[in-house]
Amino acid sequence: MSRGGADLALLLLGGFRFMADQASLRLTARGYAGIRPAHDFALRAVAAGAGTVSAVGRSTSVSKQAAAKTIAFLEEGAYVLRSSDPSDRRRVCLKVTDRGYALMREGEAVFDELRAEWESLVGRGRIADLEDALVHVLGTDDPILGGLAQEPPRE
Repeated sequence: MSRGGADLALLLLGGFRFMADQASLRLTARGYAGIRPAHDFALRAVAAGAGTVSAVGRSTSVSKQAAAKTIAFLEEGAYVLRSSDPSDRRRVCLKVTDRGYALMREGEAVFDELRAEWESLVGRGRIADLEDALVHVLGTDDPILGGLAQEPPRE
């Protein structure tokens, strides 16, 4: 059976939504209620150096208003710390907290579990082939694929 381009797009979207929904459920069970992919993308952007709400918006390709809403959720959950810029008190600086880094690590563990489950269903080689094909098509210049999450520098 031949599939069209729209089918591929829907399958990719469905795979993402399935994994994201499962990850959210598992993270909630592990004490991280309400976490969605947008929260993870924003955390990774801040960890990579997006120190303001505007920078998070640019980095994650969302409006400043959407970024502000996401950062407010992360701040309320103690995943991000907001402080005044010492050189310009009007400017707000963002920093991922230890709890935020713990969430990112837990999220990575959940996605590793989901990947392992998919590998057990269709085989490790098929998942590796799918991943290789997507990296080839998308390239590695994409910030999400570039591994934005890094451990905080040790002071």
